[in-house]
Amino acid sequence: MYPDKLIIEPTKRSPWIVLEPGRIFIMGRSIIENPSAFYEPGLRWLSDYSKSWTGKTRIDLGFEYINTGSMKWLYILLKQMAEIREIAENVVITWYYEEGDDDMCELGFILRSLVECPFTIVEVNEMNQKLYGDFLAKNK
Repeated sequence: MYPDKLIIEPTKRSPWIVLEPGRIFIMGRSIIENPSAFYEPGLRWLSDYSKSWTGKTRIDLGFEYINTGSMKWLYILLKQMAEIREIAENVVITWYYEEGDDDMCELGFILRSLVECPFTIVEVNEMNQKLYGDFLAKNK
């Protein structure tokens, strides 16, 4: 059984991750040298979660920057969620990007084309730790 909640605090190189029933939150910077080791606990949590959770799931994603290795793991995470019929029918994904960051905006559109879930792309003024904390507090 998956834990009730998995929280990984952000660093200068890694994103803030909050995984809990009904909510997946990953925001920040992901320029990790070994993304396999970093993202593996979250993927294990999601694997167990997707087998037993039957409700709605909200996925909030936003990156100041994400390197290629991290991008691969993000795609695996989204595909894992989207491939499970019961979850995919009840999941809502929101991709946040900073105003003027055309690369992150485009990445959101690419990801949206790869998964079959409701997927919204939202522009925000600035991607930063204060925004993430405010967002988490407001959207509990």
